[in-house]
Amino acid sequence: MSEDYCCNNPSDAIIEQMALVDIRNMLQSLGKDIKSFPLPKIDNTYDDACGVPREIFEESNIESTEDDVALSESLNDEQKAVYDEILSAIDTNDGGLFFVDGPGGTGKTFLYRSLLAKIRSQNKIDVATATSRVVASIMPGGRIAHSCFKLPLTIDSGGCCSFTKQSGTVTLLRTTSLIIWDEASMIKKQAVEALDNSTRDIMDRPDLPFGGKTVVFGGDFT
Repeated sequence: MSEDYCCNNPSDAIIEQMALVDIRNMLQSLGKDIKSFPLPKIDNTYDDACGVPREIFEESNIESTEDDVALSESLNDEQKAVYDEILSAIDTNDGGLFFVDGPGGTGKTFLYRSLLAKIRSQNKIDVATATSRVVASIMPGGRIAHSCFKLPLTIDSGGCCSFTKQSGTVTLLRTTSLIIWDEASMIKKQAVEALDNSTRDIMDRPDLPFGGKTVVFGGDFT
């Protein structure tokens, strides 16, 4: 891992510290503490995240472009109605569950980018995912759903995501104001159920879908 920093950092001490920070962040994502291992101490001078879980640090540092911030002004009437309803649900304590259905070219990604830019402009956390890497890459900060939510490769009805309650993923999901999952029509229902079960558990709100989070699914059933 330290070799990744060799080109721009001639100091062995700096290279070691950057590698240690990376290792610490990976362990946090697994719900483990680097202090439990016989490794050198981290100097906070080289820790941009200052102990913040990697998932939160990365999401907090996604900057929306001016073009994305201005997208909401170009929404058509139907898009604007959905946009306003989703934002209204985020402001409530019980969240909301939405499905945006439409074939390619109907403006789903345009709507997602508008929502993400609005939430981030308010210094809130959101999570943008898709079932495939290609579609995930279209959204700013987009990630593959299986990786983001730690979904098991083999999953049965009634299952849960594979993250631990001490992991950075849990901190991210507890903090997020909005979850977007595009291409949800391509995923097995057990995967969606696993996220539902897990968020109900970590939010300690078993009676609310996704623990009271605002979740937007997108896809095309035609």
